[in-house]
Amino acid sequence: MIKTVNTKKAPVAKGPYSQAIEANGLVFCSGQIGLDPKTGQLVEGVEKQTGRVLDNLKEVLKAAHSDLDFVVKTTIYIKDISDFGKVNSIYEEYFSAHKPARVTVEVSRLPLGALIEIDAIAVKQE
Repeated sequence: MIKTVNTKKAPVAKGPYSQAIEANGLVFCSGQIGLDPKTGQLVEGVEKQTGRVLDNLKEVLKAAHSDLDFVVKTTIYIKDISDFGKVNSIYEEYFSAHKPARVTVEVSRLPLGALIEIDAIAVKQE
């Protein structure tokens, strides 16, 4: 069974997609950028955007009955690879004991001028 996941505690989708999809015990989270869900505006700087992205993912996962501890893979899209160390520092605060598989790529542009976007795949908690 496939189920759409959406929560008001994370930014609403800016296009024709869901915040996440549940399928066969997995949660596929769409990419999150550093939008504050209350204001709909990007927070300033790569460190704050990284934290906001991970907080947004946490809320989407919560709505799908999962958690960051159940994430098996993330993909990080970063505007400037020289920010890699800053991003890793914030990322490690959220994934300190559990470290999912990961890909990081530098990209030329992200939606709304974001500096970072992260998507995730997690296992649903039962």
